[in-house]
Amino acid sequence: MTMASGVVFLDKPVGMSSRQAVNAVARIFAGDGRKLKAGHTGTLDPLASGMLPILLGQATRFASMGLEADKVYRIEIDLSYQTDTLDEEGAVQARFEGWNQLSVTQISDKVSSFIGDIDQVPPAFSAIRIGGERSYKLARSGAAVEIPSRRVTIHSIDLLNLAMPKLELRVHCSKGTYMRALARDLGEALGCGGCITALRRLQTGGWESSWLVTMEQLAQNAMAHLHPISFWLRHLPQVVVDSTQAARLCHGQRVALKSAALVDPVMMMCGGLCFGVGKVEAGNSSWPVLHPLRVIPGVIPLG
Repeated sequence: MTMASGVVFLDKPVGMSSRQAVNAVARIFAGDGRKLKAGHTGTLDPLASGMLPILLGQATRFASMGLEADKVYRIEIDLSYQTDTLDEEGAVQARFEGWNQLSVTQISDKVSSFIGDIDQVPPAFSAIRIGGERSYKLARSGAAVEIPSRRVTIHSIDLLNLAMPKLELRVHCSKGTYMRALARDLGEALGCGGCITALRRLQTGGWESSWLVTMEQLAQNAMAHLHPISFWLRHLPQVVVDSTQAARLCHGQRVALKSAALVDPVMMMCGGLCFGVGKVEAGNSSWPVLHPLRVIPGVIPLG
């Protein structure tokens, strides 16, 4: 039986880690005790729910092409306290009273001040490596954790609801932006706490929430929710070649193209099927040349 290959846009439930979610989905598709290679693009904390793209089989070769994507989140922040993990699962470190003196205008102005390029220090309880060790492991052991700030981009923040001491935001941001750090920094700017009490990822890389599927739906009919690799790579320009050229590319050889824009990367297509990713560069002659970067074995018959 052919193993599954493609992408699933899982609606990850609260309480499950991203790795647990990947393993559960892989088991559903593999069946019969077999093992299926699987991976995700962009970790979600156990507290968080929402979009977790999971790549299966040969599609895992292209997981890195989803890591650069922008994200959209809906978050709930409690201004009355703060924890060591910056979310409600941690130990309370401080409680605040100043939140009840804030006006809607003050909150809206501070929220808007985070739009644009900002320097953000990731949470100590995160998967960032420090000296080869995960930051959260160091933090749990009681070690001092110092993480340098990083530049991230907040494209937009919308204040969806205000029921003090809680507020709900919709955030469109660049990769690598931590919602727990954003909540912490917003709380500090307001002179209050900033603890995440709910977090849901709505979108990643332009993939809409309409593609989301639950574990229960996968258990009922998994293959109905598995999208082909070409669907995952649909943002890439396509270069169509014939079967002879495809065979050469699958063997690691480059082929000349009569006309093509110089692009890196491109999705390589033959007979309506995606068989890998390549790049188009200037050749020695006047024709551009297609170089294979990553090929999917077995898609194109090689004769």
